[in-house]
Amino acid sequence: MFKNIHLSKKLSKEEEVEKMLNAANAACKSISTQGVLNLGIESYIYSTHEAIEELGLDEELVQQLLEDYVSQIIKSVIQFREHITLLEDKKSSDYTPMRELAHKNLGVARNLRIKDAEKLLYELMKKDNLDYLKDCLMALELCAIKLKPTCAYETLQLIKIKQSI
Repeated sequence: MFKNIHLSKKLSKEEEVEKMLNAANAACKSISTQGVLNLGIESYIYSTHEAIEELGLDEELVQQLLEDYVSQIIKSVIQFREHITLLEDKKSSDYTPMRELAHKNLGVARNLRIKDAEKLLYELMKKDNLDYLKDCLMALELCAIKLKPTCAYETLQLIKIKQSI
């Protein structure tokens, strides 16, 4: 989704991250009026408190785990899109690889108590409507960006560099 946003080289990294976050917030408002509205994620704000308390972890460790999660989700979005494209093009009718990827990511989201991601990943595991799955995937990416925008930006930049090689 965000490969279509051309970030200016004249902006600082912080300005580019802010621009990406603003775009994610605007897109999130837009998508919440579409198919994923029934999930109740449009106003969700993550707090580390639950993960810290229930898992007995310190704030610094939870923050590092959140960064790892965001990076993992941003990378997984590419794989999800590939699976959806195969299904759309009728080159495959097997949802299993996509569901396994969703299950893997769902475990991490549950461990960190990221409620919006839990709902979206569950939908990606269970539903068959490709248009709905694309909406869920977009919402998942937006939620990851909002969770840790700097980490998401850096991951997207690394992906961009790797793809250009």
